[in-house]
Amino acid sequence: MATIRRLIPPDAPGYRQLMLDAYARHPAAFTSSVTERTALPLSWWESRLDMAALANEMVFGAFAESRLAGVAGLSFETREKARHKATLFGMYVPSEYRNIGLGRRLVMAALEQAKARGGIKLVQLTVTQGNAGAQALYERCGFAVFGVEPLAIAVDGQYLTKVHMWCDLSAAN
Repeated sequence: MATIRRLIPPDAPGYRQLMLDAYARHPAAFTSSVTERTALPLSWWESRLDMAALANEMVFGAFAESRLAGVAGLSFETREKARHKATLFGMYVPSEYRNIGLGRRLVMAALEQAKARGGIKLVQLTVTQGNAGAQALYERCGFAVFGVEPLAIAVDGQYLTKVHMWCDLSAAN
């Protein structure tokens, strides 16, 4: 059984490697590219793993036999008028760990953290249109589509649409 926990700064090298693999294998699934993320120093990755209780970003990891087997990030809005929102980002489970419930457990851990934060009313995300597996996972976790963004990202000369989804934390599964 995999363990889900919040990643801490010493987890940064493994987190970085897992996400660089994600960007390389699935460029259409992420807004960031492997090229731009490879150029970032390890300190950037560590900053995402700030352990402060009210950190602006946090990342959850699934560990299978001490190996990082999936991640999901949560970013809290800092602007005064939007502080009631958080964004799920960087969700990735490598193929060898799919279909065993890790994705759902990661998303639910992020939603639980958002609920526990206080004042957070909703979590939003984007998923590339056509990524039916990811969209279905998010729907099972309580997310609903609220719009689409044509030409959202450009990958290898093609423009892809992003589906915007949100989860009302008062009604989340």
